[in-house]
Amino acid sequence: MANFRIGCAVWAYKEWLGDFYPAGSRPTNFLQLYGERMTCVEGNATFYSIPTPDTVQRWADQTPETFRFCPKLPRPVTHDGPLMPQLPKALDFLSLMQGLGPRLGPIFAQLPPRYSPASFTDLTQFVTNWPHKSHPLAVEVRHLDWFRSPQANRLDALLTQFGVGRVLLDSRPIFTWSNPADDPQLKSERKKPQVPLLAGATADFVLVRYISHPELDRNRDFLAGWVQRVGEWLTQGLSVYFFVHCPIEAKSPAIAHYFQTQLEQAGVDVPPLPWSLIQVPPQQLDLFG
Repeated sequence: MANFRIGCAVWAYKEWLGDFYPAGSRPTNFLQLYGERMTCVEGNATFYSIPTPDTVQRWADQTPETFRFCPKLPRPVTHDGPLMPQLPKALDFLSLMQGLGPRLGPIFAQLPPRYSPASFTDLTQFVTNWPHKSHPLAVEVRHLDWFRSPQANRLDALLTQFGVGRVLLDSRPIFTWSNPADDPQLKSERKKPQVPLLAGATADFVLVRYISHPELDRNRDFLAGWVQRVGEWLTQGLSVYFFVHCPIEAKSPAIAHYFQTQLEQAGVDVPPLPWSLIQVPPQQLDLFG
């Protein structure tokens, strides 16, 4: 069966109670409930706070062995200047994450918009010194020059050489509005950037961060394209991690479920979504209307 996993950016979200999570569920059970419904999670939490070894062990204990965490390198590693001086911290973080055992998926470095191709040598040194053979790494760039030739080609060549994934950020759906009052990020504290989508694979895995519009209809065409792309990657033997974000996070699980159903209806060989086996609550199905 194809190596495909789907999930959201977080698991500790109270507004999912009574919908994604059963009403009355306790926060201490959120991760276990999440792991019973989705197959991976993007580790946003590790960007803001480094967990203790006991916390990492608890994460492992509360999720199935087939589940995958894709932790983000902590902010001090990626946002406090050049990467290379922070390599020891990055390797310490990797060592800490080993506590997840087989549940550890690719780790990814989200670079700030100010990190431009002028830092190519720094990025090259960091990538060169990352222990690729023991653990996969993915990189997300946000400075617009990384998306233009020849810098885009240089970056892809570097990542391909070392088998590093290029995080594919698809923020197109949230920029489909014409009236500023319709901006779905209007009240968001952490706004996603508008960057071009370069949907190419540079490693034997692909990590997609899909920023969905809160309204399902605004996502249908974009997700139809992803159905085709994911199907092609899986046919090529690549592993795919697909994460759904939304400015209104309450909508994320529904959009993820919709995408899963579209893959299945298109005949793409993906594992069943555990949430579907539990039964999607009527309230959640209403979100698809």
